[in-house]
Amino acid sequence: MSAPAPTAPQDAELAPVTAESLSALLVSTERPPRPSGWATSMAFGRRAVLKIKHVPEQLFDVTAFPIMMVLMYTYLFGGALAGSPTEYLQGLLPGILVMSIVMITMYTGVAVNIDIDKGVFDRFRTLPIWRPSPMVGYLLGDMLRYAIGSAVMLTVGLIMGFRPEGGVTGVLAGVALLIVFSFCFSWVWTMFGLLLRTEKSVMGVSMMVLFPLTFLSNIFVDPATMPGWLQAFVHNSPVTHLTSAVRGLMAGDWPADEIAWSLGWAGAICVVFGTVTMRLYNRK
Repeated sequence: MSAPAPTAPQDAELAPVTAESLSALLVSTERPPRPSGWATSMAFGRRAVLKIKHVPEQLFDVTAFPIMMVLMYTYLFGGALAGSPTEYLQGLLPGILVMSIVMITMYTGVAVNIDIDKGVFDRFRTLPIWRPSPMVGYLLGDMLRYAIGSAVMLTVGLIMGFRPEGGVTGVLAGVALLIVFSFCFSWVWTMFGLLLRTEKSVMGVSMMVLFPLTFLSNIFVDPATMPGWLQAFVHNSPVTHLTSAVRGLMAGDWPADEIAWSLGWAGAICVVFGTVTMRLYNRK
C-alpha cells in the first residue's frame, strides 16, 4: 500500500503578489476624501501652537516686552504729556497695545524663513493639500500669541488704573479688530520670509519698516503737535487709523470711519501681499 502523496501547503494556493495585482488593489480601494483647506490650515496652525508649547520662551515678546513698554512710557512721559501717569494711561494703553501686537507680527516671517532654511517647506509643497495652508496655518497660530499679548497688556493696564468706558464689549471689539488687522498685516512678513535668505535679514528689514510706521502715528502724542508735512503722513497711516479705532471702541465710542479705514487697509494688505506671497511660494 503506497503512502498518500504530500499535499501542497495552503499558502501555496495563493497567487503570488505582483506589481500589477498590487496596483489593481490600490485602484479598487476607495481613497479617503481629500482634506479641506480649513482642515489643513488648522493642522498647520496646531503645529505653530505646539512650537510655543515646547519652546515657551517664544511668548517673551508678548508678555514681558509689552509690560515693560506700558510701565516705561506711562511713568516716563505721563506727567509731562498729560499731567499725570493715570490720565496719560487712558489714551496710551490702546496705542501701546496696537504698537506691541503690530510689531510682533514680524515673527511670522522669521518662522517661515527658519522652516525654509531647514528644508521643511520642501516637504509641505509635496503634500496633496490646499497650497496656502502652511502660510495660513502660521497666521492662525500667531493669532493665539496676539490674544495672549492683548490679555497681558490689558491686565497690567487695569492694575495700573486703566478704566475703559466702553466696558467689556468695547475692549473685546477693539482687540478683535486689532487681531484681524494683525492677521492681514502678517502677510507682509511672510513675503519677506520667502524673499530674504536669513532670519536675521528678515528681522532687520521688518524693524526698518515697523519702527517708523508705529512711532510716526498717534500712539504717543496728538498729531496736531507735529509739523505739517509729517501730519500728512501720520493722518494717512494704517497704524493711525487702527489706533484711533481701537482707542475709540475702548472709550465707548463707535468710530465708524476709523473702523472702515482699518478694515480697508487690512483687506488691501491681505490681497496684495497674500497674492505675492503665494506666487513666491509656488516658485520657491
